[in-house]
Amino acid sequence: MAETQTSTSTTRPKRIFISDVDKYSSKHIAKFLSTCVAGETSEDDEAEGNRGEPAFQIVGTVSSPNDEETAFLLEQYTSPTRDELLERLLECDVVVYNISENATQQLVEEATWAITALHAELENFKSRKMFILVSTVMTWAMSKPQNSETDVLLTEDEFRRRRPHPTFKNHNNLEKLVLKLGRGKKSKFTGYVVASGLQYGKGENLFHYFFKVSWLMHFPKVPVFGQGTNSIPMIHVYDLAGVIQNITELRPKSKYILAVDDSKNTLEDIVKMISDTLGPGKIDKVPEQEAITMRPEELEYLSINLQLDALTIKDSFSLRWTSESGMVENMESIVEEYKDTRQLLPIRICLVGPPSVGKTTVSEKLCNHYQIHHIKIKEVIEEKITQLEIVNEGDLEYVSEEVAAAAHTQLDNINKSMEMNTGRLADHLVFDILQEKLNSKPCRNQGFVLDGFPKTYEQAKMIFIDEDTENQDTMVKTPVYNTKITPEHVIALEASDDFLTKRVQGLPERVAEKTRCTQDEFLPRLMRYRQLSTAEETLLDYFDELEIHPEQIEVNTDDPDYTDVMKKITEMVGIPKNYGPSPEEQEEEDREKEEERKQKLAADAAEKKRRNEAALAEMAAQYEEWNLSEVKRQEHELLEAHCLPLRNYLMKYVMPSLTEAMIECSKIKPEDPVDFLAEHLQRSNQQE
Repeated sequence: MAETQTSTSTTRPKRIFISDVDKYSSKHIAKFLSTCVAGETSEDDEAEGNRGEPAFQIVGTVSSPNDEETAFLLEQYTSPTRDELLERLLECDVVVYNISENATQQLVEEATWAITALHAELENFKSRKMFILVSTVMTWAMSKPQNSETDVLLTEDEFRRRRPHPTFKNHNNLEKLVLKLGRGKKSKFTGYVVASGLQYGKGENLFHYFFKVSWLMHFPKVPVFGQGTNSIPMIHVYDLAGVIQNITELRPKSKYILAVDDSKNTLEDIVKMISDTLGPGKIDKVPEQEAITMRPEELEYLSINLQLDALTIKDSFSLRWTSESGMVENMESIVEEYKDTRQLLPIRICLVGPPSVGKTTVSEKLCNHYQIHHIKIKEVIEEKITQLEIVNEGDLEYVSEEVAAAAHTQLDNINKSMEMNTGRLADHLVFDILQEKLNSKPCRNQGFVLDGFPKTYEQAKMIFIDEDTENQDTMVKTPVYNTKITPEHVIALEASDDFLTKRVQGLPERVAEKTRCTQDEFLPRLMRYRQLSTAEETLLDYFDELEIHPEQIEVNTDDPDYTDVMKKITEMVGIPKNYGPSPEEQEEEDREKEEERKQKLAADAAEKKRRNEAALAEMAAQYEEWNLSEVKRQEHELLEAHCLPLRNYLMKYVMPSLTEAMIECSKIKPEDPVDFLAEHLQRSNQQE
């Protein structure tokens, strides 16, 4: 069924071009092929440390350069021209165009151009080339079995009868073109079409919404859009890559290949299993019109209703299946892939310290920063009792008799224990409740901060013990603990007794009573903490034995907002490992930042205006002062200029006569000096 492999494949790695390598499907196909070894079939076991030469050199187009994300590429091309791209394609042995998921019309047009341009260069080929179009089963969406009464499954033998979904007619036309131009036994150019099932695995794409909603657990039920009874043909993205590997190595006779696994799961089956494994364990069927969080094209994929059988893969290929039986059967490993690929790793922290050192405040800050859960033992117990009471009163739907009976028994045990211990709960019941909380989906998915509990070596040992230790080798001295609930980071806040006492004395009475930091309560609690800290085996010793070494951080008066404490802890723990804010939260955060930016700009503008006005006022005052003095000077000079001729006249003609008259007046001393002066001046004037 398969043609003989060419000799060139044994002498050098095949050069494979893949389109859009920074997109989900193409990226994982390229990653898979980059790890294939020459001469190793898909079913061969890989010997550790004994890997041969790579079978393929992978090159491809990317939307933007990113060496870290595409380190598996030998070469990457960003926005090449048609001429540049054709030159690169002609250098390759295999050209893969992937239009299977979220393909734009532009990519379909580019793939159409590529197959046409390569076919036009056929006579100039120095060696055989292969064109593989990775298409989608959506080109079969409207197909019906030839005999609807007896036939259930469609196979690739019926590919000529396939009928596409209306949105995927261009995909179907491109499939026909590839089969037409890549036809011919002796041709140097062979074309294959791979109709891929909806892809899953490695972080998810089309099914990502359901994984994210389940992981976040913001809703009590995971929505299923529509009735969910439609059968969805699927394939793990690495199994799709294995199909492409087999085509390049085996050159199968069949040019149209269905790539689907053996599952025949409905959408409801898939979402229910995702919810059970990762989320709240419940689903809610809602109308498709309410699927506002999903793109229309994603809903089109998820609405397909087909059952397909991939004969060529079963009969002619040698696949090392990642998920042959499908997503539902392999959900545990698929979920682990999802978490690992997206780095959605839980962050588990235990924060301890003396009373009033700030454990709860720092815990809240850490929970906000890392988007994890705040575990306070008192609240956990109260929450559990409330849940049991609700179940016991029959206020919940769909509670089985077994669950109701177990809740009734547990609530009775809690009530009896509290009656016998004057309101306190026995340690073993506290540990059971806390273990259940730490094993809950939210804590397992995102993580938690344990606030001030446990307090002793024995408590920690009872809480974090691995219950599945029956087969443990008794000679092994390494402590066994439950790695899924034990904190990875242990932080001990420290402060002097004097500092803590002064802080408590400064608390309002209401706050002191609420936090059990009144004078009568605080000192015994502090003394108890100091005693436990100097015991033969302390809480910190327990974590040291597990090689989870506690970090001690000093709290002081210079850091009232715990800024330095938070900085030290976040440096130890690292960056958040979750989705971060939702689009709505991000929008609100962006809005607040924009508002802050506008307020800052307005404040800066107001301050600048105030400074400008002050400078202008000062300049105006200085100018006015200068202007006034200048006017006075000029007026004085003008007056002086006007006065000079008159002064000269008086000095020459008036002053001598007046002086003489004054002297005569002083000698004679007349009764009326004024009349005397007037007559004297008149006589002098007449004589002249």
